[in-house]
Amino acid sequence: MNIETSNSLPHFPFTRRQFLAAAGATALSLAVAPSGLGDPESGEKINIGLIGCGGRGTWIADLFLKNGHYNLVALADYFPDRVDAAGERFQVDKAGRFTGLSAYKRLLEQKLDAVVIESPPYFRPEQAAAAIEAGKHVYCAKPIAVDVPGCHSMAESGRKATEKKLVFLADFQTRAHPSYRKAVALVHGGGIGRIISGEAAYQTGDLSSRMDVEIRAHPQDNEVRLRGWAADRTLSGDVITEQNIHALDVASWILDAAPLRACGKGGRTRPPLANGIWDNFSVIFDYPNDVRLTFNSKQAGKFWEDIACRVYGLQGVIDTHYFGVVKVLCDDAYNGGTMTNLYTDGAVNNIATFYDCIATSDYSNSTVAPSVRSNLTTILGRTAAYRGAEVTWDEMIKKNEKWKANLKGLKA
Repeated sequence: MNIETSNSLPHFPFTRRQFLAAAGATALSLAVAPSGLGDPESGEKINIGLIGCGGRGTWIADLFLKNGHYNLVALADYFPDRVDAAGERFQVDKAGRFTGLSAYKRLLEQKLDAVVIESPPYFRPEQAAAAIEAGKHVYCAKPIAVDVPGCHSMAESGRKATEKKLVFLADFQTRAHPSYRKAVALVHGGGIGRIISGEAAYQTGDLSSRMDVEIRAHPQDNEVRLRGWAADRTLSGDVITEQNIHALDVASWILDAAPLRACGKGGRTRPPLANGIWDNFSVIFDYPNDVRLTFNSKQAGKFWEDIACRVYGLQGVIDTHYFGVVKVLCDDAYNGGTMTNLYTDGAVNNIATFYDCIATSDYSNSTVAPSVRSNLTTILGRTAAYRGAEVTWDEMIKKNEKWKANLKGLKA
């Protein structure tokens, strides 16, 4: 099933108007093209390679294999221990295991149909572009990039994938869930009337303290920093991009627009760490039609966790929670119920969709444009918070700031 439909993205740099034209509208179902692999029930399997063999990488590889339509034939990760552990677990031949920063290049030389990219976000645009160039279908974790040039690259990779008749899917769990889709479709159909304002939040406890401690203990060791990449600002994109994007993606989906500007603040509760992440953000986004979205997040503290988005209209409200209810209060009220295991269910749905798109030759790649939009929205909020001042979308796009990670001493 499709999530959102769009036309091909224009060449970059693009204006906000061009981007909105490309981002398209929301759809509930996928119109499929003539068959490519054959009937999904035929038993024909897709050979995949996994780039990134950490915790989430091995978790999602297991879900791919449980789907029944995939063979895992190659692995790539910087760290040999991770590749070997995954290789033994999934019985991947040693000849199909690759390590070092260039491991993904050797993986792409193998006989495989698709790649699953679960590496640190900093590396995803380069790896996705190489995969498309090598003629492989791409399944990519969120966020798709850490900076504006990376988002541009991903949009271009999505365009090239369609051109080369390849599938490119960005793995957002909420957009793959039927309850979210029905609720958002009701809003887009006018169910809550004219939208007035909205709020989004990502509230959790500390998720990176162990990595933070290790990096502080070995500040000059870039292998330690790479292993604990989620605590590194450049490798992760900071928490507003790497984690908080879940809430801002839902807001972007509901509002079906990119923000005009943002202003914000933020900081960290722990002592500063060189290139360390923040653990709290507060941002106000201005959207078209005089709509404002307030956003706040924390990844510190105890006793309260929620990933939520609530948007208010003149005729009702949509209220969504990653670990709770999804509902629309309006004249045609909808109660999608309580999310029981969205983290896994969304990935399972996307893995099935990935196969179906390949099997039916659907190369619309409609998850790319909304993923780029959401990623850029987090970068806008991050930039505004870092500056403590207002930043416009057009200013952010024009500046096109590229982040550069310190990879000195790492093995190629």
